[in-house]
Amino acid sequence: MMNFIIKTHKVGTIYTKPHLFVLNKGMNSGKPQKEPFTNSFVVIFQNKEDCESLYFIAFSLWKTKFWHQHLVGSVISFLRLPDFKKEFSPKASLMMVEHEQHQKNVAALKLLEKKEKQFHENLHLISDIRRAILYRYCRK
Repeated sequence: MMNFIIKTHKVGTIYTKPHLFVLNKGMNSGKPQKEPFTNSFVVIFQNKEDCESLYFIAFSLWKTKFWHQHLVGSVISFLRLPDFKKEFSPKASLMMVEHEQHQKNVAALKLLEKKEKQFHENLHLISDIRRAILYRYCRK
């Protein structure tokens, strides 16, 4: 069983242990990121492997809109810390029951993330080349 601490992130706080941030305000509540959000929870781990593993669990919960059922607020929806704590740990444990399958899923998600980053870099390069050709064409 993984040990981690979940608390509200305070701007300017520096964490020495491995950690991830989870957005807690708006329709993207539950979105994990390695960089801090203004309105976020921080999940602090004992080791980097646990952090990496739980990042992808948090990512999959966010992508499947798991947190939408726990959002409150009429104008700007938000996720409460007690609700997040109560739901995150059991859901993470349930998703990690089959450790071997979990490791395969994490490896596949890492590969997809890497390919997506390469794809965006390629799109950016194509855009730069197009701009250079058009600039050269218009300068004649």
